[in-house]
Amino acid sequence: MEYRNSKRNIWAPIVVAVAVVAGILLGQRLPRPVQYDGRQSFTPPMAGLTTDKLDQVLTLIYGQYVDEPHLDSIEELVIPTILESLDPHSAYIPADELAQVNESIDGHFDGIGVTFNMLNDTVRIITVIGSGPSDRAGIRAGDRILTINDSIVAGRSIPQDSIVGRLRGPRGTEVRLGIERQGVDGLLPITVIRGVIPIHSVDAGFMAGSEVGYVRLSLFSRTSHQEIVEAGARLKAEGMKYFIIDLRGNSGGLLDQAIYIANEFLPADALIVYTEGWASRRNEQFSNGRGVFQDIYPIVLIDEGTASASEIVAGALQDNDRGTIIGRRSFGKGLVQEQIELGDGSALRLTIARYYTPVGRSIQKPYEQGIEAYQNDLRDRFEHSELFSADSIRFADSLKFTTPGGKTLYGGGGIMPDVFVPLDTTAQNPYLVQVVNRNILFQYATRYTDQHREALSAIQTLPELTAYFDADTGMFDGLVRYAAQQGVHPKGDELATARDELTAYLRSFVGRNTPLEGNAAVYYLLPFDPEYREAVSVIE
Repeated sequence: MEYRNSKRNIWAPIVVAVAVVAGILLGQRLPRPVQYDGRQSFTPPMAGLTTDKLDQVLTLIYGQYVDEPHLDSIEELVIPTILESLDPHSAYIPADELAQVNESIDGHFDGIGVTFNMLNDTVRIITVIGSGPSDRAGIRAGDRILTINDSIVAGRSIPQDSIVGRLRGPRGTEVRLGIERQGVDGLLPITVIRGVIPIHSVDAGFMAGSEVGYVRLSLFSRTSHQEIVEAGARLKAEGMKYFIIDLRGNSGGLLDQAIYIANEFLPADALIVYTEGWASRRNEQFSNGRGVFQDIYPIVLIDEGTASASEIVAGALQDNDRGTIIGRRSFGKGLVQEQIELGDGSALRLTIARYYTPVGRSIQKPYEQGIEAYQNDLRDRFEHSELFSADSIRFADSLKFTTPGGKTLYGGGGIMPDVFVPLDTTAQNPYLVQVVNRNILFQYATRYTDQHREALSAIQTLPELTAYFDADTGMFDGLVRYAAQQGVHPKGDELATARDELTAYLRSFVGRNTPLEGNAAVYYLLPFDPEYREAVSVIE
């Protein structure tokens, strides 16, 4: 007989046994709220389940195991294994990670209220949130943080996430900063009282044309519906008739926020989505007819990174023959998770139902081949040329559905757009690629902003910013000279052919350092965006 791995041989059956019976224990003891809109819940019958085997296993471990058992460590190992065996999206969240995980969903965190970047190993403040903790303490855009709580952070190669960790902390607590400010001798000491900092899910929202409004939504948090409505109302007042909602790369979030947003575009009594699971009855959500964008034509941009709640919005509009979906096939996540907090501060995100689009499509892509195959799906799409040609995409006839307007749709793996836009594989200008990828553009934009901080900080609208850029005819030439100093020179006609797009990148990078932030960062690059150009074609 072989005993060289005796410790492993002892633990393996214990772990397997505990994993099996822990599943029974969780099923019997955990609350099973099924919440779709914050109001509906029920507890399914769990008759016939028992924990006798678990009791036997625990008794054997406590009574006979060679060393003192530490079951808490076993739990941390076993619970994730159980959840991973269920589906790709059920997950265990340890107690020390839960607060950070919840930030994007809750729509806020505790901190000092600044955005910053690391340039030459120095923390440079890009923007200060108005009326936030740093604003009240006197921090300004352009300041450099050299010390945090008397510890030097400049020139020490400290990772950016470590800087974030030092600046964040419970609201009401203090953080002492040593600030270097242009025109001020010596180190300026400023104490900031941490407070609640909002996380905005609308990254950009502006008029992209005389009748075209554009909004980029990066996630679905508790404030997403409110942010979309507020941005849309402002754009309607500016003459919006077509509403481009950019959901590319939006991996989802709260289901109810997707329902509320879709409701704003639909007439009364239109089915938005329904959910159903083994332990949860069918739950349908209908529009209430009070949507504020019923007279606006929606265009939704999606891609292979569009998932979950984003797919609910796109599917609800598509199935109700409302607007146009543009881009590439979405991710394909049609499972609903409920977050259940456990007694020790950890939590489960347990899949409790599948969701279905109004015509009955389940857009969840298959995961029967295992987690690895599921995670490699996007790579497989690339290798099979799906991202480049709609003809490469195949759907089974058994998954065919028809909308009330007669449009043919398919389920089983994401939302297929009404208008397919292939991934842009046009060979980019080599000079532009070097200037952007070698961080030269970023460095020059930061330096330019520092040199023109006062004028840029006074700009409040995109037309004002554009007029400012147009007037500064030396900004682009300054970038070319700076790139040359870093050893990057254009060859042949590279500079001439890259000029328009590189100018747009430069304006985007500088613009994000102004009070216009995300709006400016997105606005100048849209004319070079294939999906946006297709949206304009649809409108025209």
